[in-house]
Amino acid sequence: MSYIETQRKRAIEIRDLIFRDPGNGIFKKREREFVLNDAALNIWAGVRHDAIAYFNRHSIPFWVSGNEPTGHLLSSQIACINHLYFVRQRQDTSTAILQGVDKNVKCALRMDNGVADSGFVDFEVIGAKNYLGEKQHTRGANATSVDAMMLAEMKNGIRKLYFIEWKYVENYKSQPSKAEGKSGQTRLNIYKPLLEQTDCPVIIGNINGLFTEPYYQLLRQTLLANEMTKAKEYGATDYHHLHIIPTANKELKNVNTAAGKLDGKGLHDTWKNQLRSPGKYQTIDPNNFISPAKECLDSLSAINYLEQRYWN
Repeated sequence: MSYIETQRKRAIEIRDLIFRDPGNGIFKKREREFVLNDAALNIWAGVRHDAIAYFNRHSIPFWVSGNEPTGHLLSSQIACINHLYFVRQRQDTSTAILQGVDKNVKCALRMDNGVADSGFVDFEVIGAKNYLGEKQHTRGANATSVDAMMLAEMKNGIRKLYFIEWKYVENYKSQPSKAEGKSGQTRLNIYKPLLEQTDCPVIIGNINGLFTEPYYQLLRQTLLANEMTKAKEYGATDYHHLHIIPTANKELKNVNTAAGKLDGKGLHDTWKNQLRSPGKYQTIDPNNFISPAKECLDSLSAINYLEQRYWN
């Protein structure tokens, strides 16, 4: 049984226990057992109101459903919110999580950048400017973004941005290159100026390979990270790119969708092979990423929810 099939089955099994919802909500015009009728229940009660208000306040659309969260129990966007929103106003917890992936972190910092309601995590970040020259520059839709971002002061005094891309049941199998055809030429024209820069963080070899998902997404996020730190957004001069992927999702982790174009056996090694600074990229299981929060006060309720819903 594939990972996504396993998670669908599990979602149905825990649906009544956790959500007390009959399921059979609508997804792609059909009733589905793994889609909640009351979509708001998909976000943990401890942050539900604040998280929905945050997305609406910043005009960030929810995946598929727009102004309201999706009821799809396997949504990676919802998984990201459930794992990270509860630390948004907690410096101790944010610091513990970042120190878990980088021992050189001194402390987490607020993502202020002039924003009044800043916290230690921001979601669907696209940067203050349209650094990539894309046709649109809107958070969460039609522009390169990362699911979440955190900021840290390092022990050597510099600031570093942590770009967080969250995956859950996604897999890409065999993918066509997004550099092909008329639309592919349009994409190439958009990103070509950045790809040709002498400080481009990606080794430009096989373009068709780099424009194959999920590498195409990682390519754009890496370019965004490079440009944001060059511009010293949030005062940061360095970045770390975190790819949050469940260990059991082997259909994503263990497959190179650009085999024959890019060297590497699985996603992690293949992408690191394309980077001039491979140490800036890391894959990590969501449980391992969030687990340092267990040692922080007032985190028990959130951790218990995550364990029951996602980790066990």
